[in-house]
Amino acid sequence: MGTEGGHQHAIDTSIPSAARMYDWLLGGELNFEADRKACEDLLKIAPSSRELALNNRWFLERVVRFLARERGITQFLDHGSGLPTRPNVHQVAQEVRADSRVAYIDIDPIVIAHGRTSLDVNSGTRFIEASMTDTGRIIEQASKGRFIDFSQPVAALWVSVIHCLKDAEEPEAMIRRMREHLAPGSYLVICQLVSDDKQVRKAVTDLMDQGTGGHWGRVREKRDVRRYFSGLAVLPPYLVDVTHWRPDSELRRPQATHEWIEFGGVARIP
Repeated sequence: MGTEGGHQHAIDTSIPSAARMYDWLLGGELNFEADRKACEDLLKIAPSSRELALNNRWFLERVVRFLARERGITQFLDHGSGLPTRPNVHQVAQEVRADSRVAYIDIDPIVIAHGRTSLDVNSGTRFIEASMTDTGRIIEQASKGRFIDFSQPVAALWVSVIHCLKDAEEPEAMIRRMREHLAPGSYLVICQLVSDDKQVRKAVTDLMDQGTGGHWGRVREKRDVRRYFSGLAVLPPYLVDVTHWRPDSELRRPQATHEWIEFGGVARIP
């Protein structure tokens, strides 16, 4: 469900956090009563939210493994990385290619606190404290010591996080800025929460925005996500509910209901 947005704020465990809510939906322990209560309210509107979160995490694992194994990618930028959830991106990538490098990017204070100890763990990982909209800082910090070599292909990940951005933060422009820094042969991995039901979009957006004190964006429509991929070569199976992106039948857990889905895919920069 995402963790970041373009805002930095102090840790207040009485206010739900999208990062901690996502952690609870995945069965984690880095959450508090306010987060659990907000998840209960969310499940009343969208009962499929737990399955959706799990399927999204499995999509992230599959896509990183695919890019490392099938496309030879060894550099990853994980925007709005969220709380550590095993296996993390570097664990998946380094299992395939030991020389893989992963830069985790987040601005949520609780993610920073846990990320620096659990994600920045070896010479192939780096944690960058930055808003995912701050492309300049991300490039500067990732480039230090040529940790990420932007003259070579990079996979830029925005997995279940762009819905944390408000329209005023211009997510499409954010993606376009990053694209300008990526070498040919790089990949973009993008998915976000969407719904065909106008009432669900409004109800969930209002719940999350009010519950998190305004630190959330909105549930969007498929057409919004399609714009993120404008001008790019989208890989088969193209833009889909990520449950169906090159699925692994052993891991798949179908949603019983479909009030909303994670919609997106993978594209190559020519």
